Amino acid sequence: MFRVGTLPEPIAPERLARLAQCETATIGHFLHSGFMDPAITAVIPGRRVAGTAVTVLVPPVDGTINHYAVGHARPGDFLVLDRAGDHRHAGWGGVVEVAAHVAGVVGVVVDGTATDFEEIRHIGLPVWCRGPSPITLKRLGLSGSFCVPVSCGGVAVNPGDAILADESGIVVLRPDQLDWVTDEALRRQEREPALLARLRAGERLHDITGAGAQVEASIVRV
Repeated sequence: MFRVGTLPEPIAPERLARLAQCETATIGHFLHSGFMDPAITAVIPGRRVAGTAVTVLVPPVDGTINHYAVGHARPGDFLVLDRAGDHRHAGWGGVVEVAAHVAGVVGVVVDGTATDFEEIRHIGLPVWCRGPSPITLKRLGLSGSFCVPVSCGGVAVNPGDAILADESGIVVLRPDQLDWVTDEALRRQEREPALLARLRAGERLHDITGAGAQVEASIVRV
Protein backbone atom coordinates (compact mmCIF):
# COMPACT_ATOMS: atom_id res chain seq x y z
CA MET A 1 0.00 0.00 0.00
CA PHE A 2 1.22 3.49 -0.84
CA ARG A 3 0.43 6.55 1.30
CA VAL A 4 0.57 9.89 -0.50
CA GLY A 5 0.15 13.25 1.18
CA THR A 6 -0.09 16.75 -0.23
CA LEU A 7 2.99 18.56 -1.48
CA PRO A 8 3.89 21.32 0.99
CA GLU A 9 3.80 25.01 0.22
CA PRO A 10 7.27 25.88 -1.13
CA ILE A 11 9.36 28.15 1.07
CA ALA A 12 9.91 31.50 -0.65
CA PRO A 13 13.14 31.48 -2.72
CA GLU A 14 14.44 34.64 -1.04
CA ARG A 15 14.14 33.03 2.41
CA LEU A 16 16.01 29.94 1.21
CA ALA A 17 18.68 32.10 -0.42
CA ARG A 18 19.35 33.84 2.91
CA LEU A 19 19.44 30.49 4.73
CA ALA A 20 21.94 29.14 2.19
CA GLN A 21 24.36 31.89 3.27
CA CYS A 22 24.49 30.33 6.74
CA GLU A 23 26.89 27.60 7.80
CA THR A 24 25.36 24.68 9.67
CA ALA A 25 28.26 24.96 12.14
CA THR A 26 27.30 28.58 12.86
CA ILE A 27 23.77 27.46 13.68
CA GLY A 28 25.28 24.73 15.85
CA HIS A 29 26.75 27.43 18.11
CA PHE A 30 23.31 28.43 19.37
CA LEU A 31 20.91 25.63 18.37
CA HIS A 32 21.17 22.08 19.72
CA SER A 33 18.22 20.27 18.16
CA GLY A 34 17.30 19.50 14.56
CA PHE A 35 20.73 18.26 13.46
CA MET A 36 20.90 14.92 11.68
CA ASP A 37 23.30 12.14 12.66
CA PRO A 38 26.84 13.23 11.64
CA ALA A 39 27.34 9.78 10.10
CA ILE A 40 25.25 11.13 7.19
CA THR A 41 27.85 12.91 5.07
CA ALA A 42 28.16 14.71 1.74
CA VAL A 43 28.89 12.77 -1.44
CA ILE A 44 29.93 15.99 -3.19
CA PRO A 45 32.33 18.09 -1.09
CA GLY A 46 32.16 21.85 -0.73
CA ARG A 47 28.47 22.36 -1.40
CA ARG A 48 25.86 24.17 0.71
CA VAL A 49 22.18 24.16 -0.25
CA ALA A 50 18.84 25.02 1.32
CA GLY A 51 15.42 23.79 0.24
CA THR A 52 11.87 22.86 1.14
CA ALA A 53 11.62 19.38 2.66
CA VAL A 54 9.69 16.89 0.55
CA THR A 55 9.65 13.60 2.43
CA VAL A 56 9.79 10.01 1.23
CA LEU A 57 9.48 6.84 3.31
CA VAL A 58 11.30 4.17 1.31
CA PRO A 59 10.87 0.63 2.64
CA PRO A 60 13.65 -1.94 2.45
CA VAL A 61 14.15 -3.42 -1.05
CA ASP A 62 11.26 -1.60 -2.83
CA GLY A 63 12.21 1.66 -4.55
CA THR A 64 8.93 2.29 -6.38
CA ILE A 65 8.09 5.33 -4.25
CA ASN A 66 11.41 6.95 -5.21
CA HIS A 67 10.33 7.04 -8.85
CA TYR A 68 7.00 8.55 -7.83
CA ALA A 69 8.71 11.15 -5.63
CA VAL A 70 11.13 12.45 -8.24
CA GLY A 71 8.24 12.52 -10.73
CA HIS A 72 6.41 15.00 -8.49
CA ALA A 73 9.35 17.01 -7.17
CA ARG A 74 9.58 20.73 -7.94
CA PRO A 75 12.37 23.30 -8.26
CA GLY A 76 13.65 24.20 -4.79
CA ASP A 77 12.60 20.92 -3.16
CA PHE A 78 15.00 19.00 -0.92
CA LEU A 79 14.17 15.28 -0.90
CA VAL A 80 14.40 13.62 2.52
CA LEU A 81 14.50 9.81 2.38
CA ASP A 82 13.63 7.79 5.47
CA ARG A 83 14.97 4.28 4.72
CA ALA A 84 13.09 2.61 7.60
CA GLY A 85 16.36 1.37 9.09
CA ASP A 86 17.67 -0.32 5.94
CA HIS A 87 21.34 0.51 5.32
CA ARG A 88 22.05 -2.49 3.08
CA HIS A 89 20.22 -1.45 -0.08
CA ALA A 90 21.24 1.78 -1.83
CA GLY A 91 18.33 4.21 -1.56
CA TRP A 92 19.65 6.52 -4.27
CA GLY A 93 21.57 6.14 -7.53
CA GLY A 94 22.34 7.53 -10.96
CA VAL A 95 18.94 7.25 -12.65
CA VAL A 96 16.93 8.96 -9.89
CA GLU A 97 19.78 11.48 -9.55
CA VAL A 98 19.29 12.53 -13.18
CA ALA A 99 15.49 12.65 -12.81
CA ALA A 100 15.71 14.77 -9.66
CA HIS A 101 18.29 17.10 -11.19
CA VAL A 102 16.08 17.70 -14.23
CA ALA A 103 13.13 18.41 -11.91
CA GLY A 104 15.08 21.17 -10.14
CA VAL A 105 15.61 19.39 -6.81
CA VAL A 106 18.34 21.21 -4.85
CA GLY A 107 19.47 18.38 -2.58
CA VAL A 108 18.84 14.84 -1.34
CA VAL A 109 19.47 13.25 2.04
CA VAL A 110 19.25 9.49 2.45
CA ASP A 111 19.17 7.93 5.92
CA GLY A 112 20.97 4.94 4.47
CA THR A 113 23.32 4.19 1.63
CA ALA A 114 23.54 5.24 -2.01
CA THR A 115 25.32 4.08 -5.13
CA ASP A 116 26.83 5.57 -8.31
CA PHE A 117 28.90 8.16 -6.44
CA GLU A 118 30.96 9.00 -9.51
CA GLU A 119 27.80 9.68 -11.50
CA ILE A 120 26.32 11.75 -8.67
CA ARG A 121 29.46 13.90 -8.59
CA HIS A 122 29.34 14.30 -12.37
CA ILE A 123 25.68 15.35 -12.39
CA GLY A 124 26.21 17.70 -9.47
CA LEU A 125 22.97 17.39 -7.51
CA PRO A 126 24.22 17.28 -3.88
CA VAL A 127 23.47 14.08 -1.97
CA TRP A 128 24.07 13.24 1.68
CA CYS A 129 24.01 9.60 2.85
CA ARG A 130 25.63 7.06 5.19
CA GLY A 131 28.02 5.67 2.58
CA PRO A 132 28.05 3.52 -0.55
CA SER A 133 26.39 0.21 -1.31
CA PRO A 134 26.28 -1.74 -4.59
CA ILE A 135 22.98 -3.47 -3.71
CA THR A 136 20.16 -1.47 -5.23
CA LEU A 137 16.45 -1.17 -4.56
CA LYS A 138 14.03 -3.00 -6.85
CA ARG A 139 10.82 -1.57 -8.33
CA LEU A 140 8.40 -4.06 -6.74
CA GLY A 141 5.30 -1.88 -6.33
CA LEU A 142 4.67 -3.00 -2.75
CA SER A 143 4.65 0.03 -0.46
CA GLY A 144 6.05 3.42 0.40
CA SER A 145 4.97 6.90 1.48
CA PHE A 146 5.31 10.39 0.00
CA CYS A 147 4.85 13.74 1.76
CA VAL A 148 4.23 12.29 5.22
CA PRO A 149 6.13 12.91 8.48
CA VAL A 150 9.36 10.87 8.56
CA SER A 151 12.46 10.37 10.67
CA CYS A 152 15.82 11.00 9.02
CA GLY A 153 19.15 10.89 10.82
CA GLY A 154 17.37 10.86 14.17
CA VAL A 155 15.35 14.00 13.42
CA ALA A 156 11.63 14.29 12.81
CA VAL A 157 11.01 15.92 9.43
CA ASN A 158 7.68 17.21 8.17
CA PRO A 159 6.89 18.19 4.59
CA GLY A 160 7.51 21.92 4.29
CA ASP A 161 10.33 22.13 6.83
CA ALA A 162 13.47 23.98 5.77
CA ILE A 163 16.61 21.90 5.18
CA LEU A 164 20.13 23.36 5.25
CA ALA A 165 23.00 21.04 4.35
CA ASP A 166 26.74 21.49 3.88
CA GLU A 167 29.96 19.58 4.53
CA SER A 168 29.53 19.95 8.29
CA GLY A 169 26.07 18.36 8.37
CA ILE A 170 22.34 18.83 7.95
CA VAL A 171 19.90 20.84 10.05
CA VAL A 172 16.10 20.76 9.89
CA LEU A 173 14.24 23.97 10.72
CA ARG A 174 10.53 24.37 11.24
CA PRO A 175 8.93 27.21 9.27
CA ASP A 176 8.46 29.24 12.47
CA GLN A 177 12.20 28.89 13.25
CA LEU A 178 13.55 29.71 9.82
CA ASP A 179 13.79 33.50 9.88
CA TRP A 180 15.09 34.04 13.41
CA VAL A 181 17.67 31.26 13.04
CA THR A 182 18.82 32.73 9.72
CA ASP A 183 19.05 36.23 11.21
CA GLU A 184 21.09 35.03 14.20
CA ALA A 185 23.45 32.92 12.07
CA LEU A 186 24.13 35.77 9.64
CA ARG A 187 24.69 38.18 12.55
CA ARG A 188 27.29 35.84 14.04
CA GLN A 189 29.01 35.29 10.70
CA GLU A 190 29.23 39.05 10.13
CA ARG A 191 31.06 39.41 13.47
CA GLU A 192 33.62 36.69 12.75
CA PRO A 193 36.05 38.67 10.51
CA ALA A 194 36.56 41.23 13.30
CA LEU A 195 37.28 38.42 15.78
CA LEU A 196 39.82 36.85 13.44
CA ALA A 197 41.50 40.22 12.90
CA ARG A 198 41.90 40.67 16.65
CA LEU A 199 43.45 37.20 16.98
CA ARG A 200 45.89 37.90 14.14
CA ALA A 201 46.79 41.18 15.84
CA GLY A 202 47.96 39.21 18.87
CA GLU A 203 45.00 39.17 21.26
CA ARG A 204 44.31 35.91 23.07
CA LEU A 205 41.04 34.10 22.38
CA HIS A 206 40.21 33.58 26.06
CA ASP A 207 40.59 37.31 26.69
CA ILE A 208 38.31 38.24 23.81
CA THR A 209 35.57 35.76 24.67
CA GLY A 210 35.76 36.08 28.43
CA ALA A 211 36.59 32.41 28.88
CA GLY A 212 39.71 33.34 30.84
CA ALA A 213 37.73 35.30 33.40
CA GLN A 214 35.17 32.50 33.70
CA VAL A 215 37.86 29.92 34.47
CA GLU A 216 39.75 32.19 36.86
CA ALA A 217 36.58 32.96 38.81
CA SER A 218 36.16 29.33 39.88
CA ILE A 219 39.57 27.82 39.43
CA VAL A 220 40.94 25.05 41.64
CA ARG A 221 44.71 24.85 41.49
CA VAL A 222 46.11 21.32 41.19
